[in-house]
Amino acid sequence: MSFAAVLLGLAFAFSESSAVFAEEAAPAAEEAAAGPTDAVLAFAFDNFALFICAVLVLFMQAGFGMLEAGLNTAKSTVNILCKNLMDLSVGVLLFFFVGYGLMYPGYEEGDNKYFGFGGSMIAAFDGTPEAGTLLPQVDFLFQVAFAATAATIVSGAVAGRMKFGAYLVYSAFLTGLIYPISGYWKWGGGWLDQLGFYDFAGSVVVHAVGGFAGLAGAIVLGPRLGRFTNGKSNPLPGHNLTFAALGAFILWVGWYGFNPGSQLAFSSAADIEAVVLIATNTTLAPAAGAIICLLIAWIIYGKPDLTMGLNGALGGLVGITANCDSVTNLEAIAIGGVAGAVVLFGVILLEKLKIDDPVGAFPVHGLAGVWGGIATGIFGDYALGIQVLGSLVIPVWAFVTMFSLFAIL
Repeated sequence: MSFAAVLLGLAFAFSESSAVFAEEAAPAAEEAAAGPTDAVLAFAFDNFALFICAVLVLFMQAGFGMLEAGLNTAKSTVNILCKNLMDLSVGVLLFFFVGYGLMYPGYEEGDNKYFGFGGSMIAAFDGTPEAGTLLPQVDFLFQVAFAATAATIVSGAVAGRMKFGAYLVYSAFLTGLIYPISGYWKWGGGWLDQLGFYDFAGSVVVHAVGGFAGLAGAIVLGPRLGRFTNGKSNPLPGHNLTFAALGAFILWVGWYGFNPGSQLAFSSAADIEAVVLIATNTTLAPAAGAIICLLIAWIIYGKPDLTMGLNGALGGLVGITANCDSVTNLEAIAIGGVAGAVVLFGVILLEKLKIDDPVGAFPVHGLAGVWGGIATGIFGDYALGIQVLGSLVIPVWAFVTMFSLFAIL
């Protein structure tokens, strides 16, 4: 056989093998060119959207800081802002090491209904990238923002009366133990969840906990010097209502992370429809709350009061947080309007009882939070008795435990 014939045979064999290889490689190349699957895209979008919502909720810390600083005296400003910074910083670390494991121990239904611990820190992701599946890191970021919110609510209620070191102890205790345990009762699959109690984004689990903890602190610490003299009320007006208004507006915007983010999924048509309903209700309720609170205050005091309007809006936001996914737009307006009235009469009640709450944390977060939980049973498809039970048990838990801690401190 000639050398040319050998070369020709080798070339033919190589061309045949190349054709076979190309046929096998073509599907893989086409698959790579097609890009990620729909499931992976949905997974990525859900997690990125929740991350943005977590950022919005964390930014609410700025709103709380401005609101509390503006509604208090000038000399308390630095102390308030420093406490808010430590609320977030201490809260993040305590929730990372302890609180997250207490709130989500991973128990199956039928296990311990009241308390559990799933371990420290954040577990690695071992699931399948698909719609509705969350990375543990993203879930932690969203949940720790809620924990920080519960803690910072108390700052305004005890402004000007609590030593910084004692406040750090309180903040660690609330974010590392009190809030996660009551959060487990509902969101971690505990006994209230098994009974059917519903709190979509935390009217009770977050806001009522912070509000009633603030009430406990205000009672134990007593009023600021000069606030009540010889049985008479002496208002100590906030030094900067511009700051207070800015803070309230920041909080309102941050609530679009708080409530819509609690849907936890954003990649399907049904999810987006739910998110839009939630966002709309989150807009209508505070509008109604601001109007009702300001109008009633105008009637009682003879002039409109900006602080009442701001707190009425915040009360409306708190009230709609438990049920924003399950009520109609008109029902959201009703819930927000009632919340605004609850806030106003709550402020009047504190005055009568000589309890000093400079920013109205208890009426706004405590009372409006309880109303939000109960309203879920009135307007939603949930058992009213169970809603009343959960809306009372969780705040009582927060009040009793924090009253004991404040008394010790």
